[in-house]
Amino acid sequence: MNAVIYSRVSTEEQAESGAGLKAQLDACVAFAAQQGWTVTGHYTEEGISGTADLEKRIGLMAAVEALAKGDVLVVAKRDRLGRDVVLVKMIERLVSKRKASIQALNGAVGESPEAQFMNGILDLSAAYEVALIRARTKAALAAKKARGERMGKLPFGFTTQDGVHLVQCPQEQAILHRFAILRRAGASLRIIAHTLNQEGLFNRQGNPWNHVLLHGIGQTLDQRLADSGNLGAQPNPGSPHEPSKNQVFDGNHGRIGAE
Repeated sequence: MNAVIYSRVSTEEQAESGAGLKAQLDACVAFAAQQGWTVTGHYTEEGISGTADLEKRIGLMAAVEALAKGDVLVVAKRDRLGRDVVLVKMIERLVSKRKASIQALNGAVGESPEAQFMNGILDLSAAYEVALIRARTKAALAAKKARGERMGKLPFGFTTQDGVHLVQCPQEQAILHRFAILRRAGASLRIIAHTLNQEGLFNRQGNPWNHVLLHGIGQTLDQRLADSGNLGAQPNPGSPHEPSKNQVFDGNHGRIGAE
């Protein structure tokens, strides 16, 4: 019997002990030798999430295509196939259509109800682990946000003094304040970009603005203005709709408070 080996690591797993591509390959080769199978191919995917759609799983699809009738697709663990129950079922169906089978070193063998039950538990456990990681990540990000710590890309209008906590950047806050006034006056992004450039209010890199660069800021401010019912309204000096000079803006999320 012939065996095709498939191994995968995601970005997060590459640093984990024993989860590398070589470790998976060695284990699968040893198992195939014990079974008396001939390894006819080895396909890998590095930096690919177990929840990625099949069209992004080029290595896995190549491994499935390499299967002939009676061949076995060998993986070190069931979760190497995927960490989504529906996705794994789709893979199993593709392999079954080629009259081949799947053998995970930690899985059950065969199509008996017991084997399907055991493999189903493994698939559900893998999906649960992904959900748990996402929940923990979301909670950690929420805690960082509550502490005023930087998360991901530094939002326009802020900088950091210690590399962690956000502090206002006076120059960028001035640009966002001017942006908000022009937007409330009904100016388009192209006009705003031209005005900011004419006034010497350039972007963070010191380069001129264009409507594309201002698009993200415009979306958030437009939503804020729409929520207040003043989108496109021409403000009068001193009106309650004109942003205060003490108002603090977040380039990613619009107005966020006052100084």
